[in-house]
Amino acid sequence: MDAAFYQNLADRALSDGVPTDAELEKLLADPAVELLPLLNAAYAVRRAHFGKTVQVHILNNAQNGRCPEDCAYCTQAKTSEAGIEPYAMKPAEEVLAEAERAYKAGAHRYCMVFSGRGPSDKRTEQLAGLVREVKRRFPSLEVCVSAGLLDDEKAEVLADAGLDRLNHNLNTSRQRYGEICTTHTYDDRVNTLRAAQKAGLSTCSGLIVGMGEPPEEVVELALSLRELGAASIPVNFLLPFEGNVLQPPAPDAPNALTPEYCLRVLCVFRLACPRAEVRCAAGREFHLRLMEAMCLYPANSLFLDGYLNGRGAERRRTYRMIRDAGFEIVSDHNLDGLLDEVPADTDPSTVAPLTIDGQNTAIKSIEQLRPARPAEPVAK
Repeated sequence: MDAAFYQNLADRALSDGVPTDAELEKLLADPAVELLPLLNAAYAVRRAHFGKTVQVHILNNAQNGRCPEDCAYCTQAKTSEAGIEPYAMKPAEEVLAEAERAYKAGAHRYCMVFSGRGPSDKRTEQLAGLVREVKRRFPSLEVCVSAGLLDDEKAEVLADAGLDRLNHNLNTSRQRYGEICTTHTYDDRVNTLRAAQKAGLSTCSGLIVGMGEPPEEVVELALSLRELGAASIPVNFLLPFEGNVLQPPAPDAPNALTPEYCLRVLCVFRLACPRAEVRCAAGREFHLRLMEAMCLYPANSLFLDGYLNGRGAERRRTYRMIRDAGFEIVSDHNLDGLLDEVPADTDPSTVAPLTIDGQNTAIKSIEQLRPARPAEPVAK
């Protein structure tokens, strides 16, 4: 492809136009499309809307497992044998203590995730109370909640409490959804997003790449999320959790999640959704490997301290990667001390353990999932 091809992609996105389905599919599947010019085109769009800033988000797995849904990618699904340690909803003070930890770590947004199909009326009021208290204690910390399926009334309760954003991922294409989950539908998810928007909430919705979808379905999701007006799009790459029903394609498969393919996917979402916050989410360290820093050219957001159940890179390493690549972290805090104070036994160039036996992604320990849990009383 000549330079005009890449320039045309960037120019259209900068004017809020959108490439055609065929053009976006070409970016994923045609080897004649070179990666570096494509990244440069995506970066021109990212820079126009977000400069060189990076938002960091911290997830709180506020309720782990015991989920009645059968989502084949999820360690918390009723069909998974991943061996997670389930627990009921964390007490309020534990959730708030973790909010404080996130705030002091420089997080721009604190994301509380609750397993299950969706909250009852009583649980919705509990969530609203948590949102109010987090916003009272840390007014500049944006709050996102992921709590399953919601109707109009429940979305309004959360909006009235001051919630900034609701997360509910589409995850995969409409035609593939029944192969991934049978306990709810693609339309159930779309309706939850619409309920949130009707209540005035910003919406966060993304996908998981690597569940058997061809390039045209990735493109379909990008254009669907554009049409739905998702303000934030987390792009996840399926991780090989031992015991999960669904596993990513083998490294030598035609649709393998190579570093280059993952970067191409991020570029597609940036060009299709130029004003959205595009997040390089779960699987970042595992699948991008030595090309991880390149994700910052199309994406403007990352998770810190790992993911819902999977470990991620050590915090200082992520901050150093952002700084070393020439980007700026959006934070109320001066993070220089955090970057400088590296423990003697920590190598900032390494990733926290992501594999078990060199193959399977490591699941967070209960200590990592509940860092603010009060110590158990010592038996006498």
